[in-house]
Amino acid sequence: MISVRGVSKSFGSQVVLSRLNLEVEQGRTTTIVGPSGAGKSVLLKLIMGILSADEGEIDVCGYSVTNASSEAEKNQIRENLGVLFQSAALFDSLTVYDNIAFPLTQCKLQSREQAHERVVSLARSLSLVKYLNKLPQEVSIGIRKRVGLARALAVEPKVLLFDEPNTGLDPLVGQEVYDLIAESQKNQGFTGVVISHELPEVFQVSDRVVMLLRGKIIMEGTPDDFLSTDNPEVVQFLHGYVDGPIRIQ
Repeated sequence: MISVRGVSKSFGSQVVLSRLNLEVEQGRTTTIVGPSGAGKSVLLKLIMGILSADEGEIDVCGYSVTNASSEAEKNQIRENLGVLFQSAALFDSLTVYDNIAFPLTQCKLQSREQAHERVVSLARSLSLVKYLNKLPQEVSIGIRKRVGLARALAVEPKVLLFDEPNTGLDPLVGQEVYDLIAESQKNQGFTGVVISHELPEVFQVSDRVVMLLRGKIIMEGTPDDFLSTDNPEVVQFLHGYVDGPIRIQ
């Protein structure tokens, strides 16, 4: 579904990713973890085609992001992707209804009737019906996350990307978001990629976990593999120890 082969990315003298190889399996959720600066968000932007790799190849749903020569080609590939950003990234001037409908009317060129039917269906499934006429600033952060997820799901993407979905949320709202991700994946069957530093909480929505450090994958496996490992770098990161092989910068 997503194939990353020998990908490197640097910013000046700073090497962020170094000949990275990663395969994301169809219909499953892969979580990418690691400390700040490990390259998680950069990898997500490379997959989306927002950044270009210095070397290597990236394929999404059988299309080469690397070889896409125009923004139009990249946008065609992006039609397979939905994204839930950290802050939900809603349009402040649009109602909840219009935020969910936006990708349907702007990107998919659906009729008003088709878009309405899809918005109402998503609103019902995510318990948003009573908020449809509200503006984002009139609802809680938890509801805004629901709206962001509904908008990401609106175009029925094959792949859904979650960029630090629980950053800044209290534990109760954070758990609600994890429940939404798990339930939506079960119902929609999308391939999920989650970027997170919240361990072990994020394991509950993960089929597979990949840890980045110093631009490379230092471990990949199931959540149980991570919980039982004696890898000192993983253990330090998992438990939040200050002392250990990972140096805090």
